[in-house]
Amino acid sequence: MSNPILIDPLKHAFEGRRIAGKLPVAELDERVLSELAEASGEVDWALTGFIDALGRPALRIVLSVAVSVPCGRCVQPLAVDLAADSVITLFNSEDKLEAAVEVDETLDAIMAEPELDVLALIEDEIIMGLPLSPLHDDCGTEHLERAKADKPNPFAVLAALKGRKPE
Repeated sequence: MSNPILIDPLKHAFEGRRIAGKLPVAELDERVLSELAEASGEVDWALTGFIDALGRPALRIVLSVAVSVPCGRCVQPLAVDLAADSVITLFNSEDKLEAAVEVDETLDAIMAEPELDVLALIEDEIIMGLPLSPLHDDCGTEHLERAKADKPNPFAVLAALKGRKPE
């Protein structure tokens, strides 16, 4: 994993700061890499601070990356284009955070810490953007046919047992 990118999230939001960059996928944490079929490509990201319509400090993270994940059927690499555009509202009080989430269940909110690791935020967005069960539209029947050929049809086995007489 590369060095963390640390910011003061409140200062970033109140001052309307913007940082952006490109990050090689191979430099992401193992928690991301373990979900991928290969570690190629790079993440294009930007983080912008702002004050939302309700006067709350917030961060907008936008990223895009092309990754390769293992297909759930054939385990071969499957290309996935991820694009995230998320807003994270910052709070100084747990009570205010909980009240805001009760009013708006879709609100993505965190407690404002003195330092926020932008790299961890990028990795979180990638993990949340990965498909739960990635599957090729057509895995190519070669691998599947070979797997099916090695196993007897369970219904044929049952039919054979049904035809037997007890000894």
